[in-house]
Amino acid sequence: MLGRRQYRIKVLQGLYAFFQGGEQRMEIAEKNLLHSIDKTTELYFLQLAFLLEVITFYQQRMEDAKHKFLPTPEELAPNPKVSENLVIIQLQNNQEMARKFDQYKFNWGDDQEMVRKVYQKIRDSKDHKEYLSSPERSFKEDLEFVSKIFRKYIAKSPELQFYCEERSIYWSDDFDWAASFVLKSLKLITPDFTEASSLISLLVRDANENPDEERKFIRDLFRKTIIHSEEFEKMIEERTRNWEIDRIALTDIILLKMALTELLHFSNIPVKVTMNEYIEISKYFSSVKSKLFINGILDKMVADLKAENKIKKVGRGLIN
Repeated sequence: MLGRRQYRIKVLQGLYAFFQGGEQRMEIAEKNLLHSIDKTTELYFLQLAFLLEVITFYQQRMEDAKHKFLPTPEELAPNPKVSENLVIIQLQNNQEMARKFDQYKFNWGDDQEMVRKVYQKIRDSKDHKEYLSSPERSFKEDLEFVSKIFRKYIAKSPELQFYCEERSIYWSDDFDWAASFVLKSLKLITPDFTEASSLISLLVRDANENPDEERKFIRDLFRKTIIHSEEFEKMIEERTRNWEIDRIALTDIILLKMALTELLHFSNIPVKVTMNEYIEISKYFSSVKSKLFINGILDKMVADLKAENKIKKVGRGLIN
């Protein structure tokens, strides 16, 4: 489900834990890394499941209000716009979603108070009132409403974040990450999205992308960075004469080692892609000075490796 940059970040986190001494056996550390990626996918579907649970709660409240002892005219004939929202109907009927919810055994029976709180925030919101009062009835408007309530009331729900933190150590750091993927996939839904369509496939840029190949990329990047760690450390030391290697941030060293792994051991990844990816990642995990340091060292290493004819790429244009 995740893109290559997210996989690189996951590998970075796994390597950081490994080099910090959290797990000395590479096989166990790799297993933990792959498990953390699987848990991110589960969190993605959990957030979607919660969105639909809140909608189900909303719909049930509308039905319950009709059967009150003295229902108001509005309660007897409520605005059906949310229940008839085309995107919500697509999600509720989607087979992949149903299978995943069943696989992960999501059950909100004991957490209806959390569901109620989020429902109330949505019901009382300006966004909800504007949606109901709008005379427009279009797929575009329905999609915008679903995306908006997810972004503002699900992705930013302190109750749901606490719920996730209590249930998995992986979900605390990945909550915002998973939410960003939910939003991306929601915004890519089209009117022809059917019961048999795959929501995750909307996130995949290459229709031929192979999950096994992606897992191989993760394993190879993780393993080869560890296997060649000492060799790469010497290469970094040679290009940081004015720095003491033990005073360079561990994150920066790992990013450089990962970049060297791709440059020297991934023949199908263009040099420019590797350069750009690790410079971008450094913006989020390093200081401003570290970012400039990584940029400078990477430029120097690539120039030296090209001069020494050590970078071997398969395909035209990959080495530039």
